[in-house]
Amino acid sequence: MTGTFRTVPTGRRDVRFLWSGDLAGQGWGINPDLGGYRIYDAMGRLDPDFFLCSGDNIYADGPITATQALPDGSLYRNVTTEEKSKVAETLAEFRGNFRYNLLDENLRRFNAQVPSIIQWDDHEVRNNWYPGEVIAASDTRYTEKSVDVMAVRARRAFSEYFPISTLRPGAKEGRVQRVMRHGPLLDVFVLDMRTYRNANSPDKQTVDPQGILGREQLDWLKRELSRSRAVWKVIAADMPLGLVVPDATEGKPNIEAVAQGDPGAPLGRELQIAELLRYIKHRRITGTVWLTADVHHTSAQHYQPSRAAFTDFEPFWEFVSGPLNAGAFPASTLDNTFGPERVFVKAPTAQNVSPAEGYQFFGEVDIDGHSAELTVRLREQDGTVLFTKTLQPGRVGQ
Repeated sequence: MTGTFRTVPTGRRDVRFLWSGDLAGQGWGINPDLGGYRIYDAMGRLDPDFFLCSGDNIYADGPITATQALPDGSLYRNVTTEEKSKVAETLAEFRGNFRYNLLDENLRRFNAQVPSIIQWDDHEVRNNWYPGEVIAASDTRYTEKSVDVMAVRARRAFSEYFPISTLRPGAKEGRVQRVMRHGPLLDVFVLDMRTYRNANSPDKQTVDPQGILGREQLDWLKRELSRSRAVWKVIAADMPLGLVVPDATEGKPNIEAVAQGDPGAPLGRELQIAELLRYIKHRRITGTVWLTADVHHTSAQHYQPSRAAFTDFEPFWEFVSGPLNAGAFPASTLDNTFGPERVFVKAPTAQNVSPAEGYQFFGEVDIDGHSAELTVRLREQDGTVLFTKTLQPGRVGQ
């Protein structure tokens, strides 16, 4: 194999990168009738400096069968493999999930052209998992009931297919959170919102020191944001902040992300995010932009204290993209604790819409090397631009 890439700039120059997530989910795999994962061809044509994958690089809990029925009565055909015929439990099966995606020619061409910054989320192990979780006996798909055991195997396979350097001072083996510095204009803060989280719950506790990031990671993030001298500080979160993401896998009204639907003062995991947003304001850290995926539609949210129950923060933007090749879902409900306004959204009205029906998305970020303006474009799978927003460097409240 032959690959190419551009090295990190030492001076100011234009920067372009893309982001998305959620690949081969809900049983929608490589469909030769559609040309496979053709979204990667559209992304490759933009010739980005790098690609940021916001998690769910695989669906270890999502078997792929030869066909799935579509609403019009036709069939969606999948490439299949033995490892993708059941949920992943063994190291070999987790490895097989990563190998499955590499059967797609579009993805292999993209990988040979564009370097990637990778983070993980839940489907690298199991839907909505958290440390210490034990799978119910009623879920007969799994013979291994300890999610912690499976997470160790999943992390090993993940690090084999997406090697992450642990040679930095203070880095731990297999650690996902890190800062990727891309010249004077951009630092990318890659979060791990899975490894350190507390158990999923209704998320309305008034004290929550662990939250979704864990204390150690939160302190690390605050410290690194303070140290950053980049004009733009992209916070790569594998889950959104103000969009309600429920978790019904245990038959309870639990919450999977941060927001829990209570529009009042911060509760549960929101307390940790409030602490971070307050820190960013009082340390006068400018240029923060949040990028995420996970919810299988694309949208842009502006967070404004004048609309919020919690007001001790500066306004900021959060942009959502994905899926790359998975089921698409209706727009998530907003939680007003941090005052989000949905400025743009494109999502289906039905559940689990297949890639054959569209609703596959990626995002683009361009930073002008001269003016340092940052422009976000939300795009469809063929590259069509749906929404554009340009942000000015160093300006608060835009």
